[in-house]
Amino acid sequence: MSFLFILPCVVILLVISVFPLIYSLWLSFNSWELAMGFPPEFIGLANYIRLFQEARFWNAMLNIGKVLLFGVGSQFLIGLALAILLDRAIRGKTLLTTLFLLPMVIAPVVVGCTWRQIYHYQYGPLNYILQKMSFAPITWLSNPRFSLPSIIISDTWEWTPFMMVVILAGLQSIPDQLREAAAIDGASSWKIFTNILFPLLKPVMIVAILIRVMDAFKLFDLVVLLTQGGPGESSETITYYNYLVGFKHFSLGYAAALSYVQLVVIIVIANFFLRFLKEKEV
Repeated sequence: MSFLFILPCVVILLVISVFPLIYSLWLSFNSWELAMGFPPEFIGLANYIRLFQEARFWNAMLNIGKVLLFGVGSQFLIGLALAILLDRAIRGKTLLTTLFLLPMVIAPVVVGCTWRQIYHYQYGPLNYILQKMSFAPITWLSNPRFSLPSIIISDTWEWTPFMMVVILAGLQSIPDQLREAAAIDGASSWKIFTNILFPLLKPVMIVAILIRVMDAFKLFDLVVLLTQGGPGESSETITYYNYLVGFKHFSLGYAAALSYVQLVVIIVIANFFLRFLKEKEV
């Protein structure tokens, strides 16, 4: 009888979560060109075969790989440095922490619009500074060399505070007695960090990196607001490519196959990090 109390919740979860998952999986094995008015046609693995043979898919995967390597990597290093700074007893610590957290709480649309103005060729403050330093202005968003780095810089500015606050929480959870004992034994600040703090922070850092990798893999909003994947396909990420396939060209079967490839890649990455985390715990 008690099952009846949770039955409405179970039904809602099945309808809004499990059913779309199963339906999209079935759809990925079909060809459904919605704009042409044809019904779904079962084609087996043809969507997946086409996917792995398409250069545009691999370009999008390469771009998102650069975002993960350079973007998340920069966020981790800068966030770690800021966390170490704020862990010290410095004046204005509360104010600094609040200021550093501001980019993370700003709406992504506002972040994208703000950085679009910063990158403006003629009126942007970034090119103004470059000109004052006797450098030529850069077409940040319309140059294939700089379009993806521009997105990475904006994403790093927005999400470095997340890394900082997670690592800072980890630092503050480490007992002060460990640092004091090491300092009494004559250990330098570098030795204390590398031999005590860093090993204890590894689980926290792995979880923070995992969360950011999973989120950055789905990068979409900054791409839309800054470059729309251009010029050409130079800054096109896998999520933006999926959006174009599904909502611009209405190839719903192919878009579903793209989504499931993304899902599998994210699961593989998550399992790698979780396995690494378990090894560290042992």
